[in-house]
Amino acid sequence: MSIKIIVMAAYALTIIIVGIAGFRKARSFSDYFLGGGKVGAWMTAFTYGTAYFSAVLFIGFAGKIGWGFGYSGLWIALGNTLVGVLGVWWLLGYRIKKMSVEYDVHTMAEFLEKRYNSPFLKLFASFCIFVFFIPYSAAVFMGLSYLFRSTFGIDYTVALILMGGFTAIYLVLGGYKSMTIIDVVFGIIMLAGVGVLLFSVLDKGDGLANITAGMNAIDPKLTGVVGPPGWWPLFSLVFLTSIAPMAMPQLVQKFYAIKDKKSIRIGMIGSSIFALIITGVGYFTGGTTRFFLNPENSPQAFTDSKPIFDALMPELLTNVIPEGLSVLILLLILSASMSTLAALVLISSSTIAKDFYAGFVNKNVSDQVLTRLMRYSSAVIVLLAIIMAYYRPATIVSILGISWGAIGAVFLGPFIWGLLTKKVKKSGAIASSVMGLIICIGLYAKGMPSPQAGTIGMLASLIVNPIVSFITPPKAPH
Repeated sequence: MSIKIIVMAAYALTIIIVGIAGFRKARSFSDYFLGGGKVGAWMTAFTYGTAYFSAVLFIGFAGKIGWGFGYSGLWIALGNTLVGVLGVWWLLGYRIKKMSVEYDVHTMAEFLEKRYNSPFLKLFASFCIFVFFIPYSAAVFMGLSYLFRSTFGIDYTVALILMGGFTAIYLVLGGYKSMTIIDVVFGIIMLAGVGVLLFSVLDKGDGLANITAGMNAIDPKLTGVVGPPGWWPLFSLVFLTSIAPMAMPQLVQKFYAIKDKKSIRIGMIGSSIFALIITGVGYFTGGTTRFFLNPENSPQAFTDSKPIFDALMPELLTNVIPEGLSVLILLLILSASMSTLAALVLISSSTIAKDFYAGFVNKNVSDQVLTRLMRYSSAVIVLLAIIMAYYRPATIVSILGISWGAIGAVFLGPFIWGLLTKKVKKSGAIASSVMGLIICIGLYAKGMPSPQAGTIGMLASLIVNPIVSFITPPKAPH
C-alpha cells in the first residue's frame, strides 16, 4: 500500500477521533461555537494562523502572484505578518475580547446590532457572510482538489466529493474546541512542510543566487522591489490581504473565544512568527514558478503557452519535492485548508442559526436546538461550497479577492470605528457598510480586478463611517 495512502488514512482517523471527542464535550452553543470562551494562548495563536492561511495561499495566490510579481510578492507576506497578524492582535485583540463580554455577543452581526442599535445591520451582515463565505469556501475546496488531482491522479470531481464529505463529518461532529486542538497539530505540520518546501526549492534550483539570476534573465522586474504589474496592483494585494483581517468574522471570532489578556499577549508573538514563516516561504516559492516551469517541461500547467494559474503550484510541488517527502507537502496544504474551512463554515452556520433564526425567527429558541441547528447548517454550507467549486466560476485568486474585498467593505467601517470610538453613529455605520459593498461589487462588475475593487471598497467603508456620522445631526432629546 502506498505510504501516501497510509499517512492520509492516519491523518483522517486522527481528525475524526478528535471530532468525536468534541461532539461529546460540545453540549451548548457556547461550547460548540467558542469553546466555552476559555481557549488558551497557543491554541488561539495556531488556530488564528491556520484559519488565515490555506490552500488559497499555497495553490492560488502563490502561483498567480508569484508568476506575475516574482520576489515582490514577499511584500504581501510582510504586510500579512505585521498588519494582518501582529497589528490585529496588538491593536484589537483585547478590545474584541472585552467587547464580546461587555455586549454579551457571540458573533460580529450581534455586535453591530447592539453597538449601533440596528437590527438592519445585523440582518445585512448575516446575509453578506452567508453570500460571500460560500465562494471563499469553494475556493479552498478548489485548491485542495487541484492538489489531489496532481498528487494522486484523482479526478477533480471525485477529489471534490471526497474532501467535501470528510469536511462535513469533521465539522458536524466537532466544534470550536476540537478545531483548536487539531489546529495545533495542523500548525506544526504546516511549519514542517514549509521547511521541506524551502529546502527542496533551493536544492532543486542550485541555490538562491542561481534562481535569482535565472529569474533576472527572464525579466529583471521579477527580482525587483515592485514586480512587472506595477505598484498599484501590488499595493491592492497587500492592502486587501492585510487590512481585511481586522474585520474578518472568522478571525475576529478567535478573540471572542480566547481566555484572557495575558493569553492575547503570548498568542500575538506565536501567531506573528508563524505567519512570517508560512507566508514568507509561500510567496517566495510562488515567485520561483517562472524559473522552474514552462510549457515544455510542465504542459499540464499551460494552455497555448499561457499559464493556468491554479495549476502552477501543484505542478511546481510535483517537480521540486522529492517523492519521499511529497506526503508532508500534501499534509501541509490539507492542514492549512481544513482549518480555514472549519473557521469559514462555523461562522457561516452561526449566521443561519444564531443571527438569523435566533435573532429574527425564534428569539426563544433553546440552547440545545440552537446547537443542533448549527450542526445542520454546517453540512448545508459545505454542500453549497462543493457545488460552486464543481463549476469553477473563476480562478482561486479572483474568487478570494472578491470575497475578501466584499466582506472587508461590509465590516471594516462599522466594526473598526465601532470598536475604537463611541462617536460614530448608526447612520455612518449603515452608510459605510452598504456603500462599501456597492462600490466593491460595482467596480468588479465593470471589469476591475477583484483585489483593486476590494481595496477601493474597503477604503470607502473606512472613510464613509466617520464622515456620515459627523454630518448627521444629533437626535433631539425626548
